[in-house]
Amino acid sequence: MTYCVAMRVETGLVFLSDSRTNAGVDHIGTFRKMNVYENPGDRVIVLLASGNLSITQAIRQVIPEVVTPQGQTIWSVPSVYEAAQIVGEAIRRVHERDAAALQQFGIDFNVRLLLGGQVRGERHRLFHLYSAGNFIEAHDENPYFQIGEAKYGKPIIDRVITPQTTLDEAAKCALISMDSTLRSNISVGLPLDLLVYKADSFGITRFVTIDERNQYFSMIRNSWGSQLKTVFDGIADPIWDAPADAAANVLSTQQVQNQPVRMLAPAEFKPTLAAPVHLQSLAQENGPAGSA
Repeated sequence: MTYCVAMRVETGLVFLSDSRTNAGVDHIGTFRKMNVYENPGDRVIVLLASGNLSITQAIRQVIPEVVTPQGQTIWSVPSVYEAAQIVGEAIRRVHERDAAALQQFGIDFNVRLLLGGQVRGERHRLFHLYSAGNFIEAHDENPYFQIGEAKYGKPIIDRVITPQTTLDEAAKCALISMDSTLRSNISVGLPLDLLVYKADSFGITRFVTIDERNQYFSMIRNSWGSQLKTVFDGIADPIWDAPADAAANVLSTQQVQNQPVRMLAPAEFKPTLAAPVHLQSLAQENGPAGSA
């Protein structure tokens, strides 16, 4: 599997991808999932891929071959939107060529792509492409996309990322999101590729491949869990069956007695209530200790 995340904030774009493609006891594959189309001073376009590796590699090979009716390629189209159209066309060409043969062997045509960047003359943009070659664009209401094993790293992004988030904060959030995914899913693994693009720079100035020796990512891995534990310990425990005058941390009250939905047991399994044992009565019957 994989985990890739891309974020669009007012000051630029953040892209992060892992590199694991197979996860088993004795078979782990490593392939980089980030590709960059850069013409310094004119355009930076970044592609992240998840899904069947043979399909995503085939799509990357086809992308440079796609030419628009105006005779343009991904290197010359005037917008990232049109670059997304080219990638969508590449997806459809590979599907038309390979999908039927793959289906005969029980392999679905499974691919998700993230495409983002900036072409001179327009703003920076981010797109999410699907297996049919169709796509959607990120906007202020939804400033990020994830593909692959997205569920583990989603909560931190939802709580942190807004269009006003700085690039460094977005990069930090992406790495924490990745760490959460790495801890919970063996199918995602190091090394990671992190690219931070500053709007209107039209060149790549911040890129790093992260392995287990990276000092900053190691700090995140060691400190994030302990910070969460500190916050967790600082939240009060719930109060059960609280009196009417209780004002805080009330989970249930004495006045409202909730009951679960109980399933009726067959008659032969109904419990037999034993008579209560009164220790004082037993002691009286036996008499004082040591009596004859």
